[in-house]
Amino acid sequence: MLDLEVVPERSLGNEQWEFALGMPLAQAISILQKHCRIIKNVQVLYSEQMPLSHDLILNLTQDGIKLLFDATNQRLKVIEVYDLSKVKLKYCGVHFNSQAIAPTIEQIDQSFGATHPGVYNAAEQLFHLNFRGLSFSFQLDSWNEAPKYEVRMFRSICLSATSRRADPVLLPVVLPWQPNFAMGLASLQIPHGAMVKRMHIYTGNNLQETRAPAMPLACFLGNIYAESVDVLRDRAGPLGLKLRLLIAGCGPGVMADAKVRSLERSIYFGDSCQGVLGALGSPHKVFYKSEDKMKIHSPSPHKQVPSKCNDYFFNYFTLGVDILFDSTTHLVKKFVLHTNYPGHYNFNIYHRCDFKIPLVIKKDGADSQTEDCILTTYSKWDQIQELLGHPMEKPVVLHRSSSANNTNPFGSTFCFGLQRMIFEVMQNNHIASVTLYGAPRTTSQARPESSSSSH
Repeated sequence: MLDLEVVPERSLGNEQWEFALGMPLAQAISILQKHCRIIKNVQVLYSEQMPLSHDLILNLTQDGIKLLFDATNQRLKVIEVYDLSKVKLKYCGVHFNSQAIAPTIEQIDQSFGATHPGVYNAAEQLFHLNFRGLSFSFQLDSWNEAPKYEVRMFRSICLSATSRRADPVLLPVVLPWQPNFAMGLASLQIPHGAMVKRMHIYTGNNLQETRAPAMPLACFLGNIYAESVDVLRDRAGPLGLKLRLLIAGCGPGVMADAKVRSLERSIYFGDSCQGVLGALGSPHKVFYKSEDKMKIHSPSPHKQVPSKCNDYFFNYFTLGVDILFDSTTHLVKKFVLHTNYPGHYNFNIYHRCDFKIPLVIKKDGADSQTEDCILTTYSKWDQIQELLGHPMEKPVVLHRSSSANNTNPFGSTFCFGLQRMIFEVMQNNHIASVTLYGAPRTTSQARPESSSSSH
């Protein structure tokens, strides 16, 4: 049984690991994989057809814990303990829930102190006792003494048929039972002996309105992360990427001065390998292409000629970006931007790349007007086709599988080429990745200077 420390508005964990609010999904999964002998039977819950409409959930079924991640930024938003009998919990080093200590309302009051009166949710039949960044839910049906109905006397005004004077009359009315409200209709005193059914850890004062916080400093672990990625392009097609990066810096030897710094870096087609290393640092992995499965679709007559060298990728997993270099010139020739949707073969390998691709769309008409549009990580394929038009050729079907296991439970994806971009489309109409390619820039092209700031 896990023995965990509760830190309101921050985390749930122990001395070995910690689930912190704002933690990226990949880090939480890494913790679960590292401690798979202790934390078992983990479910990944998501909406297959509408992955952006519902939170992505890691359900620790053996331990009664759910980790709810924001569907958009994929950071930890809420920690829910839905079965307190499967886990030990403590606050400030003192247990308030264990095999020997029942999590009653009296125990919660003793451990956490006074707070506002509880709030009753009639639909769930639950009392909610709220602290900042922490709430406890008590179930109504655990109190057998609660009557189903109660009789109340209401004072009514009745007009007499023989008199014009209004006489007040007491009328008995039978109503469904409601909790004993202390102050107003929503606040109440929770009966003695009530047991906690669920516990939530979140940021702010309202569980329903909470949002995933920014990534904590402890989660950077020496990595760089992309806050946003803008595709630079002209009328002909993409030119490169402008990345707004987040890094965790600190003062000279003083951890108290640690803060998140933001940097801007631009990478173009035709940039050298050394230039990319100087801008983004070392990649997490370098991958050499053993074969090019898309070469058969090339019109080049030399596509069947085997190359003496292999092109290679710089994989930046925390940026959600791959950069392909030519094996001969060692210059950038392609960018791959990953959306990290659940239900894709590469899910959880990359962090989500929050990209924006500006487009200039020509309107039909005599005046040839143009309209500026932006494609994002969250655009769907039918929306993209409305802007760019339908591809002239049929899609290339891409079926991924590992060498050890030829099965792919998620099915194939479809690749469409438009305006020097290849869109990999999932079966739910969402974009799995975007590949950008184009001619290397000339030396006469101006390169914007990199800028940095801190916040």
